[in-house]
Amino acid sequence: MKILNVLGIFLLTTLSCNSQANKGMEKENIHTNQLINETSPYLLQHAYNPVAWHPWNDQTLDKAKAEGKLLLISIGYSACHWCHVMEHESFEDEEVSKIMNDNFICIKVDREERPDVDQVYMTAVQLMNQRGGWPLNCVALPNGKPFWGGTYFRKEDWKKQILGLANTYKTEPKRVIEFADRLALGIQQVENIDLNNEEVNFTWKDLNKMVSLWAERFDNTEGGSNGAPKFPMPNAYNFLLRYAHLSKNTEVLEHVEITLDKMAFGGIYDQIGGGFSRYSVDKLWKAPHFEKMLYDNGQLVSLYSEGYLKFQNPLYKQVVFETLDFIERELTAENGAFYSALDADSEGEEGKFYVWNETELKLFVREDFDIFKEYYNINSEGLWEHGNYILLRKKTKKKIAKKHKIPISNLEDKIKEWKTILMSERDKRIRPGLDDKSLTSWNGLMLKGYVDSYMVFGEKQHLEVALKNAKFIASTQMEADGKLWHSYKDGLSTINAYLEDYAIVSSAFIRLYEATFDKGWLDKAEQLVAYALEHFYDKNSGMFYFTSKLDPQLIARKMEINDNVIPASNSVMANVMYDLGTLLDKDNYKQKAIIMANNVKPDMEKYASGYANYANLMLKEIVPYYEVAILGKEAHSKAMDLNKIYVPNKLLLGSFESSEMGLLQEKYVQGSTMIYVCENKACQLPTTNIMQAQKLMK
Repeated sequence: MKILNVLGIFLLTTLSCNSQANKGMEKENIHTNQLINETSPYLLQHAYNPVAWHPWNDQTLDKAKAEGKLLLISIGYSACHWCHVMEHESFEDEEVSKIMNDNFICIKVDREERPDVDQVYMTAVQLMNQRGGWPLNCVALPNGKPFWGGTYFRKEDWKKQILGLANTYKTEPKRVIEFADRLALGIQQVENIDLNNEEVNFTWKDLNKMVSLWAERFDNTEGGSNGAPKFPMPNAYNFLLRYAHLSKNTEVLEHVEITLDKMAFGGIYDQIGGGFSRYSVDKLWKAPHFEKMLYDNGQLVSLYSEGYLKFQNPLYKQVVFETLDFIERELTAENGAFYSALDADSEGEEGKFYVWNETELKLFVREDFDIFKEYYNINSEGLWEHGNYILLRKKTKKKIAKKHKIPISNLEDKIKEWKTILMSERDKRIRPGLDDKSLTSWNGLMLKGYVDSYMVFGEKQHLEVALKNAKFIASTQMEADGKLWHSYKDGLSTINAYLEDYAIVSSAFIRLYEATFDKGWLDKAEQLVAYALEHFYDKNSGMFYFTSKLDPQLIARKMEINDNVIPASNSVMANVMYDLGTLLDKDNYKQKAIIMANNVKPDMEKYASGYANYANLMLKEIVPYYEVAILGKEAHSKAMDLNKIYVPNKLLLGSFESSEMGLLQEKYVQGSTMIYVCENKACQLPTTNIMQAQKLMK
């Protein structure tokens, strides 16, 4: 992998983001800019700013070139707290706006709608400053090449910076252009990858070394990685759980369990209403930035479902069910689509909707307050700021019940009552803003979460919700030729989809096939993969570009290689093609997937968590990857029974009747439901006995 470390003339030290938003500031709609015609909630939040904002499109870029004006590109998302702060402090200010309007063509970008644009300019800021974040602010030449950038700025610092940049461009344009050209070259080289011509050889030794180095950064007291902030990183912990189980590594397994426990007990988890915030600002999972993102919750439902299967901890089941209740209650549309996020702020204050002071808690809880106080840590541990408490847990129900000399069942009844009371009181508050656009990739993550929960717990409602969402994606966001749309809002499907959409939805459809044995979902997954191979695939490297060859070109066409809070689109697609190739008996898919994993292998030790999903694929090659074929009238019930033990290295395929699909061919026996446990297409003798089938998967 080629990475250019760009050091240049416009290096920036970003300011610490510790200011508070101006309280109670209300927008007066005396200005209207070109964002008024957009559907993105984030862009619409800025539609009445005195800044003459433009959306990112060809017309805006052509305008900048025609007028020879610099681009000021500001990127964020609707649930971003510091985006709101900077809007209130600077973008609603007449003086600041005049400076911006006089000197720049100002562009607002919703990073969730346009992750391709965000990737380019985030890379630029990271190359210049070795750090990034949102709001993301870049200044670029009229041709889109950036030469300066940073994140949040206080008002006076922002004025000073943009005035200085405008003057520098007027007085020293050649110097600016030369730097922009060098930076653009660096952007093009970051995270693009070459074909690895070394022989494919995935071994336990490779993964053991990778995990051993990774473990040096484990926090084995509080879970997650050492230090602060702490992000859940569900994809990374999905791999660690599977690795620990299959390698019988008890230390890593213990770390995973600690992490799941601590997150579920922490303030990052909404103890009253369910669902997780995006991350914790501290090392204790205590104080989150309170925005709730669909993508986190979808993946965490999958992780806690799998965790339950391994550890059989009822806490994990509770987390799954409460989180899905939250999704259904607050982030689900009537047509089955899932909304994107809830804001961190309400009434201009971060977290105001979720925190409590002791006076109101005493009033609401009354005679049980002493127990409540200990259970939810209304003490120095739970104290946040301004006399408010974040509800969190430190002790198990068993310990609390023992101390207060009450049965656990009695305590559980009280907890249910507390949650009902506080939910009712919380519903009277002004709610955080809702980002009600539906993103196809994020819907795929949540869809898979519902399916994973169903396959572990057998809750039929979860499958019904999953099917309704899958039908929404297939009927509304998917065209007949396999093309996807990225975004949906107000009845409109917009923006050509990115690789993440094709990869994540394909993955969800494959999982839905495993849950239903409806081959239609497998056919749709293959159709999406075929479209991606036609429009995104780079034959020279064996990887996929993030954008389609049909999309307008940015200054760089990038590949998304590294897993982050959402797994990289390339790593998801590699696993999709491996599983699809296995299910459909198409070795060409599997071979492409193996090449992709081999391409990143030389870099895995350096940044283990960034390659966790590729490591998941390597596991499929290293250990037996069981293909479990089930045919007969009871195929579904047999499959659900098989799911009651933890076997992460298996794929299910089945049919209720005779089938010509892959391993299902010539295996149907009239009047019986047969289970075939196979490995690399070689099947052991069939059985009708669940326990026998489980024994065959060692």
